[in-house]
Amino acid sequence: MKTKRVVAVLATGIMALGLAACGGSSSGDDGETINIVGFAVPEAANKAIATEFNKTDAGKDVRFKTSYGASGDQSRAVAEGLDADYVHFSVATDVARLVDAGLVETSWNQGPNKGIVSSSIVVLGVREGNPKNIQGWDDLVKPGVGIVTANPASSGAARWNALAAWGHITENGGTEAEATEFVNELFANVVSLTGSGRDATTSFLQGNGDVLLAYENEAILANQQGEGFDYVIPETTMLIENPGAILEDASAPSQDWLDFVLSEEGQRQFALSGFRPVNTAEPGTVDFAAVGLEPSDIEGAADPEDPFPAVANLLTLDNNFGGGDWSGVADKLFGTGEDGQSLGIVTDAIAKSGKASE
Repeated sequence: MKTKRVVAVLATGIMALGLAACGGSSSGDDGETINIVGFAVPEAANKAIATEFNKTDAGKDVRFKTSYGASGDQSRAVAEGLDADYVHFSVATDVARLVDAGLVETSWNQGPNKGIVSSSIVVLGVREGNPKNIQGWDDLVKPGVGIVTANPASSGAARWNALAAWGHITENGGTEAEATEFVNELFANVVSLTGSGRDATTSFLQGNGDVLLAYENEAILANQQGEGFDYVIPETTMLIENPGAILEDASAPSQDWLDFVLSEEGQRQFALSGFRPVNTAEPGTVDFAAVGLEPSDIEGAADPEDPFPAVANLLTLDNNFGGGDWSGVADKLFGTGEDGQSLGIVTDAIAKSGKASE
């Protein structure tokens, strides 16, 4: 297990941003706009990628308007009419909602990257000096340990967090009954259940709880900002895979944008913002040469020689949970009980805990 010194980015909420272009191509000659709708965490990375895209022929005169918030909320907003050309969500089910609404093509996840544009891992944020001696998942269910996490009803980050906790039991020889009990105990210790992963970070910074369930990239990016907390990488944790897709009626330069996001330069900017690049042979590993970087280029990492350390037991949707579309676990863990659907195990654990979203 590894503990790192990090700092946290303050909540940004939903923002609008216009970026002027300065390159040259037919797709952007009329100053077209790409509307980006995404979950809160990759805002800084997308802004950096947009700056580089504007320097290319394809990005000339392209402007961006952006909206960031909790992944599920953002997906529902697009389904209900929020303008979007490109969506960048936390989980694939939030893109699937737009497929069902006829807004995104069914083939969006058929390419080599299976629709994934960014990746990270689940980590455990702790107070300075780790006074509760949090070393892994089992420590989170001890008496007196207060947990801060987002609500899976609105936040994709929260779903990754909960799936990592579930997998800590099921993928290490435990039964589903034992995993259910573990999830119940974990949510019984939750003291702050927020709308988004970014809101959870803010709540933790405000002094709530002893442990924050978070993304590794949030920690690395935040270390470039100014306020801090430590974090632990559990021996078993989850590879976070964030999807990106363009809408069927997207503006002309949107496909060029998606191609650029997946390019060496796009993935370089993700890495510089703390994400693990997706253009690698093995998910979760980092080929620095593939993105033209050295390990020491990742500012904010605790160990400049190893900014993205290997995880002893890295779980993935494809290898451990039935596939990248979440079909193996979405209803089982996060079912809402609506339309005859069974109440999911995590949803039920939250209900039993008596916690309400902030």
